[in-house]
Amino acid sequence: MITIGKSSPTSADSQALIEQLSAELAAITGDSGKSHFNPQDVSGARALWAVAKDENNHPVGCGALRPLSDTTAELKRMFSTRAYPGTGAALLAWLEEAARTMGYRELWLETRKINTRAVQFYLKHGYAQIDNYGPYVGREEAICLAKRLTDQA
Repeated sequence: MITIGKSSPTSADSQALIEQLSAELAAITGDSGKSHFNPQDVSGARALWAVAKDENNHPVGCGALRPLSDTTAELKRMFSTRAYPGTGAALLAWLEEAARTMGYRELWLETRKINTRAVQFYLKHGYAQIDNYGPYVGREEAICLAKRLTDQA
């Protein structure tokens, strides 16, 4: 069983997960993704950082929300160590519910097309491709996805 809760992106557990994610992204895409993540962005109002832990209190996943507008949040640094099956889905559902609670109606995210595992994960969970936004406009290697939250129970 895993538990998910709000945390600090600068905690030791969070930093260990971020480093694992960065190494995995660098191996898959050639870019760690660190340049598109600022811990301050997920520490302010209507933002959050979450960590998933297993029954032994070991960190097994993380993810964040940061505001893009009054109605849209961006999903950032979603990661599961895959040590505990279902962590990614549980973490995503938790973050979606947190976003709903904060008043967001839509979640957006970016990943790399070459990261097919991530692309398939998000498509399986109801995300659909959208036009690239913000720093990803004109970036052929990027794919942006979104999910409306208002229709969810």
